[in-house]
Amino acid sequence: MQPYRLEMGTKLATAKGKNLYEFWGSQISTQLNADFDAQLIDQIEPCIEPCIEPCLVNLASQEYFKSIDRKTLKAKVLNIAFKENKSGVYKVIGIHAKRARGLMVDFAIRHRIQNIEQLKSFDTEGYRFSQAESSADTWVFCRD
Repeated sequence: MQPYRLEMGTKLATAKGKNLYEFWGSQISTQLNADFDAQLIDQIEPCIEPCIEPCLVNLASQEYFKSIDRKTLKAKVLNIAFKENKSGVYKVIGIHAKRARGLMVDFAIRHRIQNIEQLKSFDTEGYRFSQAESSADTWVFCRD
């Protein structure tokens, strides 16, 4: 069986580094910063109040999100976690979390989400935003 998934820890023998994290370096963050800057420029004309700091909603796995150079990223990061009720305790279950991340992307696209607060209404397949489980930089969605 051939590998079907690109592992970020894959060893490389290139001048840019010994693995994919080193290969990408700060390129991804640099591109995200350029995208955020372009978005702010588009808003300058109608923007009367000071523009709000850009926010990157992180729906990636921990493995892939490590490819973002947080030191050079010029945006707030909002992490999203999905937890399942197991015997009265909410826990992240990898296979369910992976599916839920995809469901939230679908939800954001279908509902044309423009403001991160709108993500709190995500309720697909029984998930609900949990204020009690959440913090300022990590929003948690739970299901029973």
